[in-house]
Amino acid sequence: MQQLRDSLQAAPVIWKGAYPYFIHPITDGVPRMHPDVLTSIIELVVERVDWSEVDVLLGIEAMGLPLTAPLSMATGIPLVIARKRSYGLEGEVEIDQATGYSKGEMYLNDLGDGERIAILDDVLSTGGTLEAVVEGVRRAGAEVTNIVAVVEKGGGLRRLQGKYPDINIQSLVRLEMDGDKVVLLDEAEDRLL
Repeated sequence: MQQLRDSLQAAPVIWKGAYPYFIHPITDGVPRMHPDVLTSIIELVVERVDWSEVDVLLGIEAMGLPLTAPLSMATGIPLVIARKRSYGLEGEVEIDQATGYSKGEMYLNDLGDGERIAILDDVLSTGGTLEAVVEGVRRAGAEVTNIVAVVEKGGGLRRLQGKYPDINIQSLVRLEMDGDKVVLLDEAEDRLL
C-alpha cells in the first residue's frame, strides 16, 4: 500500500480549466508504470473481495485494461472491458456516461443473465461513469456485486454507496487536490496525513 501512496503523492498535477488533474500511471498510463505499484494494487484488491461471489471481472476502457488483466490472472476469473466503440454484437448494451470532465458512449458485450460482476476502476470522482456502467450491467441481465476503485477523489463513492446499498463499493486510497498538490486522506478518520 505504501508504494501506491508514495507514487500518488509524487504525481504531477496539471490544470484543465479550473479543474486540477493529477497524472498517474494507474489513472493515465503516464508516466511509466512500475510493476511493484501494479502488483501492490492487485494484491490489495484480491484481499478485499470475496471472489466466490464473482463470475466476471469488468474493466472500463482505457485504464481498466492494465488493471483487470493481472487481476484476472491472479483470480482465474474471466474479464470483459466496457469499450468506447460499438461492435454491434448480439446483446451489446450501450451506456451514456458522463464524468466531471468528459462524456460519451461506452458499450458492454458478453455479459450473461444472472452473472455476478466485480468492477475494478482506476479513479472514482463523481461516480457518473460507474453509475452508468452499473445500470448498463443491469440492462444486460447481470448484477454488480463489487466495485473497487484504486483512487477515490470527491464524493462519488459515498453517493454510489447510498444509491446501491446492495453493492460492496470501496476504494484503496482516498485523496483530494490542494492546488498543485495531491493530499492523501486517512481512511479511518478523513483527516489529512
